[in-house]
Amino acid sequence: MSLLDRVRDLLRKSPEPVLTPDTPGLSVVAEAFDAAEADSAVLARSHLWDEEKPAVLRHHLTLPAARVAEAARVLAQDGWELRTVSESDGVAKLHALRVQRLDALHCAQERSRMAGLAQRLGGDSVGWDALQQTGTG
Repeated sequence: MSLLDRVRDLLRKSPEPVLTPDTPGLSVVAEAFDAAEADSAVLARSHLWDEEKPAVLRHHLTLPAARVAEAARVLAQDGWELRTVSESDGVAKLHALRVQRLDALHCAQERSRMAGLAQRLGGDSVGWDALQQTGTG
């Protein structure tokens, strides 16, 4: 195969679509809502998670509604998006979302970070889940 043929092949291949938290067809592939369970165990038991593909890591938080803007500013510094799921009696249920490749170390680091942030702001980090497109080649 000539160099020109290789270049043509590279140009013909479609780039992998960019994953966002709003990409249609995302499904939960791993979830960790038990603080006693290691993130490595969560990922190891997941039959749907594809470690080669990026995922949307989604942390579930509760915070006083008055502290949401502060949390959003802190999280945005590292590419996290904070979305309000619901708000009742001055308490906001939130999702902190970011696209990344998952591994146990980074999941554990981010779980710890979210727990610390929530605690400092008077809230709680409930757990996390990961979403990927499933059933596509």
